[in-house]
Amino acid sequence: MNNAAATSFLDKFFKISENGSSVRTEVLAGLTTFLTMSYIIVVNPSILSEAGMEYGAVFVATCIAAAIGCMMMGLIANYPIALAPGMGLNAYFTYAVVKGMGVPWQVALGAVFVSGLLFVALSFMKIREAIVNALPMSLKMSITAGIGLFLALIALKNAGIVVANPATYVGLGDVREPAALLAFVGFFMIVVLDYYRVRGAIIISILAVTLISAALGMSQFHGIVGAMPSLAPTFMQMDFKDLFTAGMVGVIFVFFFVDLFDSTGTLVGVSHRAGLLVNGKLPRLKKALFADSTAIVAGAALGTSSTTAYIESASGVSAGGRTGLTAVVVGVLFIACLWFSPLAASVPAYATAPALLYVGVLMIRGLAEIDWNDITEAAPAFLTAVFMPFSFSIADGIAMGFISYAVIKLACGKAKDVPYMVWIIAVLWALKFAIMGA
Repeated sequence: MNNAAATSFLDKFFKISENGSSVRTEVLAGLTTFLTMSYIIVVNPSILSEAGMEYGAVFVATCIAAAIGCMMMGLIANYPIALAPGMGLNAYFTYAVVKGMGVPWQVALGAVFVSGLLFVALSFMKIREAIVNALPMSLKMSITAGIGLFLALIALKNAGIVVANPATYVGLGDVREPAALLAFVGFFMIVVLDYYRVRGAIIISILAVTLISAALGMSQFHGIVGAMPSLAPTFMQMDFKDLFTAGMVGVIFVFFFVDLFDSTGTLVGVSHRAGLLVNGKLPRLKKALFADSTAIVAGAALGTSSTTAYIESASGVSAGGRTGLTAVVVGVLFIACLWFSPLAASVPAYATAPALLYVGVLMIRGLAEIDWNDITEAAPAFLTAVFMPFSFSIADGIAMGFISYAVIKLACGKAKDVPYMVWIIAVLWALKFAIMGA
């Protein structure tokens, strides 16, 4: 097939001209999106390896899961939206479920797998719309912000900037340490590069700090290109034996719940920016959510936490991406990364900490959307956001948000403003605390 024929085929398949774009623009948009989100191929293995998972296997699982998600979103739903293992959910997987609850990572993967199956089922039912529409805007925004604060705490801890303190629980670490200083340098670099709209600011910062660290002898540089690591240590390692206990059902709920709202919000937000909404609604939404949910199932089977739509896709849309070809290009680039595992393995924790901290900056913006003049909306939102970092649990933050929202509205005579789905979820969480505690 010659270039003209290939271009014509792609144009017809993805309806590129119909959407006011071109093959060249879609390819460049895909490259732009990839550069803005490629940090995940380093950050995700770094986080999940702390749960006891093999770094190289998670690296491969991350790349392949992202590629599958992007390909499905592009080929099935025809949207310029890329997917990869989600920030926040990977932290919840490691720090709250595996380390916090003492759950083996194999069982945690089983929870991700089941949440994906649940997502697949609900993608074709009206229940998903009922859950999404029922959640008050204040809780939606505060959940996102709380996850951002949670990531920020992890970032500061990994860099040694925040440390444990027996008198005050947390305190400032020795900021004169090289690791802490390099983390600050990396964060400031990301902010400045982003201000000047440099594409790939996060990955540039990670690589720069890694090279400085290696040059100073603080970490070992393993090279750039090498053989693809084995996927065997994590492939099909899900354990369902102890999965359906009361505690783990709550974990499945959090994986499902967070990804549901994260994906839906990202899909609508990016599509709105691209001008793809029709009468305020997203065409082919079921196909898009099906692509998302099947990517979760595939990712768990490969050995990674939940895969979700990435808000960084907005960068590709800003570059002109309007069709699924943009997402397919991102998927191809993730596959190409499989042979860069030595470079990924060279990255120390304090080099990825600035990325986590910066993602926290982006996620906390949602607080601006909350009606702070209505105390019955503001107080539950506040509790949701602060409970996540202070309890070191995304699940507990969500629980406190739902419970406090229902209780405060009821006590203030506004019970009719609480959607029935919020009542159901609030009661379930309250029963869980009453029976099992934290």
